[in-house]
Formats: sequence, C-alpha cells, structure tokens
Amino acid sequence: MPHNGGATFFQLKKINANVKVLIASGYAKDGQIRKMIERGCSGFIQKPFGINELSQKIMKVLNE
Repeated sequence: MPHNGGATFFQLKKINANVKVLIASGYAKDGQIRKMIERGCSGFIQKPFGINELSQKIMKVLNE
C-alpha cells in the first residue's frame, strides 16, 4: 500500500461514512488499528490467514 493504512481508512470514511473496511495486518491490535475499529472499521483479520478465514471475515463484514 503506498500510503499508511490508517490514513487511507480515514480518507475513505470522509468520502463515504458507511464504507466497509476489513483491516488485514501482521501486527496485533495496536493503537492505530484499535483507533480505526473505534471509528467504524468493519473488522480485523490477523496475518497470516487462510482463504477460508478470509472469506468468512468478508462475508461477516458484508452481512452486517
């Protein structure tokens, strides 16, 4: 990603407050990830993950 994931998320929220975003990170839920979740991020998935776990998370986010 050419930009910071947090900055990208906050720009997306400015464009569309209802945007659904699933964060994928190799880091634990650190301060920035926690802040994004508190400000309306749809979900978080910890790397590494398999295709089945990813598809389940995506379906959960889309169905909420």
